[in-house]
Amino acid sequence: MRVLVQRVSRAEVRVDDRVIGKIGAGLLLLVGFTHADGDEQIAWMADKVVGLRIFSDDEDKMNCSLAGVGGSILVVSQFTLYGDAVKGRRPSFVDAARPEAAVPLYERFVATLRARGVHVETGEFGATMEVELVNDGPVTLWLER
Repeated sequence: MRVLVQRVSRAEVRVDDRVIGKIGAGLLLLVGFTHADGDEQIAWMADKVVGLRIFSDDEDKMNCSLAGVGGSILVVSQFTLYGDAVKGRRPSFVDAARPEAAVPLYERFVATLRARGVHVETGEFGATMEVELVNDGPVTLWLER
């Protein structure tokens, strides 16, 4: 499981010019799954994301978690995180989980985040999406499990 974490002031995702997910301050997560992912990876990643202390405190130090700032999460599926461009010019996506495996993983990840008390908005799995964000920092992390 790979997650690109972006700290944002605001973010939204659109499909066909229709806003389907929108948050204020919080985290934009681009999420990709591979064939070996399961409940262990999902639980670890949800705990890691929710607990990350990457928000500024009163002294402008990254000391606060999402809960500490009352932030939300926007989760967008992104199978291209498993793109391999080592050979040639066109990336290979053989390591990305096929939709029949990835959709349930995506849904369980979103449910797991919500079960941890976080407000979560989502994109639409498999759709062509436009994601707009305003960086806060910028702070960007790459997480893998």
